[in-house]
Amino acid sequence: MRRRETLGLALAGLLPGAARAALPLGQPAPDLSGIDVQGRTVRLADFRGRHVMLEWTNPGCPFVQKHYRSGNLQSLQAEARRLGVVWLTVNSTADGSADFLTPAQMERWLAGQKATPTHALMDEDGVLGRAFGARTALHFFLLNPGAQLIYAGGIDSIPSHKVEDIPRATNYLRLGLAEALAGKPLSVPSSRPYGCAITYR
Repeated sequence: MRRRETLGLALAGLLPGAARAALPLGQPAPDLSGIDVQGRTVRLADFRGRHVMLEWTNPGCPFVQKHYRSGNLQSLQAEARRLGVVWLTVNSTADGSADFLTPAQMERWLAGQKATPTHALMDEDGVLGRAFGARTALHFFLLNPGAQLIYAGGIDSIPSHKVEDIPRATNYLRLGLAEALAGKPLSVPSSRPYGCAITYR
């Protein structure tokens, strides 16, 4: 996909107002499962009792590239996992899309980025993405140990594809994780996601 077309899709994620997840804030996530890049079945129920961050991604998206090429997402993943948080990276791009990757290609890309999610899930049929209401890559959802949704939205407060904006932005994921792990209510439970629109099957 050409850069102009990719950026055009990205603008679809820059919608006014806060993110509206299909799963309402405060409600428990359904007991869904997915297949990871190594062919293993992963169930959300497996992680009851732990915080879970879900990250929707698409390696072909310039907004995703911004946060991976800078090391920003890898840093967040590592910090979260050190604190006992489960990190699930999900790719819901439909097969047939210009940005579609096979599980092996997705695994190689993550390895090349030195990314360290707990699991990387392939969601070609879009079941996971639609259940949460994921609209863009990047779009994030944080579940508490009771599997209730406590955050839905973007990675930070500056919706751009410029690496130099990262230090100036409020990182909603880092803020939310710190508050959640301290047992505090999140000061920003929802925000506007930004990135490339997910191409569902």
